Amino acid sequence: MDTIKFDKKQVKMVAHRGVSGIEMENTNAAFVAAGNRSYFGIETDVHVTKDKQIVVVHDDNLKRVAGVDLVVEESNLADILAVALYDKAEGQYRTDLHTPVLADYIKICKKYGKTAVLELKNRMEPDDIAAIAEQIRQLDYLDGVIFISFAWENLIDLRKIVPGQKAQFLTTRSDMELVQELTEQKLDLDIYYKSLTKQMLDACHENGLEVNCWTVDCDKEAEKLAVWGVDYITSNILE
Repeated sequence: MDTIKFDKKQVKMVAHRGVSGIEMENTNAAFVAAGNRSYFGIETDVHVTKDKQIVVVHDDNLKRVAGVDLVVEESNLADILAVALYDKAEGQYRTDLHTPVLADYIKICKKYGKTAVLELKNRMEPDDIAAIAEQIRQLDYLDGVIFISFAWENLIDLRKIVPGQKAQFLTTRSDMELVQELTEQKLDLDIYYKSLTKQMLDACHENGLEVNCWTVDCDKEAEKLAVWGVDYITSNILE
């Protein structure tokens, strides 16, 4: 098994939930797989547990990745760590696969010299965002992190907590009004690749904004975006 290579030109490639086309998404195995390849960054998702711990998982519930009906934000860390995750195929488990905590992910990114592209899932309390930033600061890796979120308010709160931190707004919107809003808040764009137009890309660049495209798994589509001049491409399998 391996990634799919394409002519990426100057694009910085980001491994979506780790190399999730090969290893189970959002696991240490997927992050190490990305660390051992040429990726610029490793993307992941974090939630805050009931006991205020930071865990790495995409969904609100572990059912899809583990077959266990456990709501992440209503559960304590110990209960989440006790659940084994599937090894890609539903119903097939690996004893080494469990939900990582934030520190696992950051340490792997730091060890392999990869930028951590960290999605703040759902709307978070400002104190929780501050706790995430502080934990990364204690690991001496804030400069190696790009925060992303679909929740605009998360990024605005982040700006107050760590001014100047690199951050991207996740969206499917593609309009000039959004470019203006991003410019005012000094936020870059992380857009669904089918929503992006060349006009939108050029407008972002004219305003000094970087553009990340998610989630591109077709090499032909990725090559087109590379020719356009996007800054980042996030993918499950392309490298």
